[in-house]
Amino acid sequence: MASDLAPTKRPVTVVPPLTPFDENLRVDYSNLARVIDYVVDDCNASIVVAAGVEAQEYQYLDWDSRKELITRTIDFVDGRRPVAVGVTHPSFRQAIELAQLAERKGAAFLQVLAPNRPIGGPTPTSDIIAYFEAIARETSLPLMFYLNQGPGADPSPAATVEIAKIDRVKYVKESSRDLSRVSRLIVEIEHAGHAHYFTTMQMLLASLLLGGTGVTLPPPASFLANKIIEAYVAGNIKEAARLQLQFALFPARWMDAGMATVMKHAMTYLGVPCGDPYPPYPPIGSEKLAQLHAYLQSTDFKPVRG
Repeated sequence: MASDLAPTKRPVTVVPPLTPFDENLRVDYSNLARVIDYVVDDCNASIVVAAGVEAQEYQYLDWDSRKELITRTIDFVDGRRPVAVGVTHPSFRQAIELAQLAERKGAAFLQVLAPNRPIGGPTPTSDIIAYFEAIARETSLPLMFYLNQGPGADPSPAATVEIAKIDRVKYVKESSRDLSRVSRLIVEIEHAGHAHYFTTMQMLLASLLLGGTGVTLPPPASFLANKIIEAYVAGNIKEAARLQLQFALFPARWMDAGMATVMKHAMTYLGVPCGDPYPPYPPIGSEKLAQLHAYLQSTDFKPVRG
């Protein structure tokens, strides 16, 4: 399957399946297979992410378990969609090891978080460029440059444009939810032809109207995103806006519990068991959980049957 998604008439959804754990805090691969089927079949994901974003809770796994999660995710997708493998690690050598594993297993892309500098202090643009170029030298796969302040560095818009100009960086995933930043970077990255630009669920419709490529978001939010994109492609902007407004409260109203926690509870309620967040982080309390369930009932999310 071709790695370059342009030109395309349909916006792209990049979907990271949530990671269910069993009572021994090992990955529950039986339920993970069900999550991936939901992502592919119900959410119509364009790209599936293996162990690439923090909501997938891969950061709690040891090294061998992380590699197994990558391998098993690719196996479960089974060629139905291209897979982007997360290779983020403070050490570029460890990131390269994951990148080479991903390439051997048939991944289409590598997703790499803009790295914080382990020795402390703000990460200079030159350091981020050097990190990405070190990975690019050791694999032939295109890179998805992932921006998420906190877990990763927070390069300025100008620095982000410079990194997007790296030859092997073909995609940029932005998490800021800042319309002024997003609109600028769509112009300076997507419109300028440096890379394809993805934003968050809250920014989806605005990003599409401004010329962005699409969105990165976990399930079940990706189910609603697919419906927004269907309406947008059909030219029904009023319907797309109605659907987009459902992201005004979900997941924001429950985000004090964390993205993974909210999405896991929502998935389980809709019929795809994802379990609780990795401890010691608690699940949502019963009163707020009831409010979440009531909200999901009022939206266009659909329970999974069978």
